Amino acid sequence: MSRALEAQSSPYRHAIGLFLLAAAGTAFWLSLNILFPQVQSTGIASVVVRLAIHIAILTGLWLGLALTEFDRAARIRIWLTIALLFTAWLGVAWWLALAGAFRAGQRSGVPALPIAIFLPVLIGLPLLLRSKRIGVLLDAMPTPWLVGLQVYRVFGGLFLVAWGRGSISGVFALPAGTGDVLVGLLALPVAYLLARRTAGARGTAIAWNVLGLLDFTIAIAMGILTSPGPLQLIVPDVANTQLATFPTVMIPAFAVPSSILLHALSLRQLWRRRTLRALPSGAAQARAKLEPQEIPRGIPRADLS
Repeated sequence: MSRALEAQSSPYRHAIGLFLLAAAGTAFWLSLNILFPQVQSTGIASVVVRLAIHIAILTGLWLGLALTEFDRAARIRIWLTIALLFTAWLGVAWWLALAGAFRAGQRSGVPALPIAIFLPVLIGLPLLLRSKRIGVLLDAMPTPWLVGLQVYRVFGGLFLVAWGRGSISGVFALPAGTGDVLVGLLALPVAYLLARRTAGARGTAIAWNVLGLLDFTIAIAMGILTSPGPLQLIVPDVANTQLATFPTVMIPAFAVPSSILLHALSLRQLWRRRTLRALPSGAAQARAKLEPQEIPRGIPRADLS
């Protein structure tokens, strides 16, 4: 009896250990930013972090495609299509950030930052959620990947560092920074529970995704309402101008919409796994084998829709 209880509690002990390890690493990284503020101001750290996340996502995509039954040529075409679009999106956001396009008071008078956040999501969500090839990829890819990947959300703690320095208002920084750090710290424990197939892990992962989306909802709303511009309704004690300047602006201009899409893909993956398990015995395996062949041969394989 005691051994059974110990076996059941073991995954949770390891999950707590991962949480504490991630918390220690986050505290160390934030301490470095506090002690050496000049490093963050140069934008070098943000560039390195952004490129590392970008490479991790594209590497995970390739490894996931390798688990499907697509032939090698199809895998290369799909990967190149997504990689080129994803990298072009990053490049455009980066270029606009460096050019100061997201700052308030631009000639057009149109708030560019909300557009940068919502437009990619409005375009990307229907394409990704309706794509059969993406569905095949999600069925083949282990569910912990899309969850554990977002451990990078701890870098949102930069808002807390900026608040501590007095360069950004706590009205925005406290909910946005705290929410990001919490979601990032929980990413690895939740991914571990999924990997161990612990009872209730799927529901926990869904709740984690909802928490991540809720964090973005609050952060985006507070960011828009407190930033100078036509949509500002709250005037904070410190003008919220840093949010629209490089390198901080890369978080809402690229990291936020790309992370929203990752949450959506994770939720779709978790839902598809439930659907496949609900099929009659043997039907799930048959579907998994047939789905990669459902793509009409007349359609170019690089087309994701």
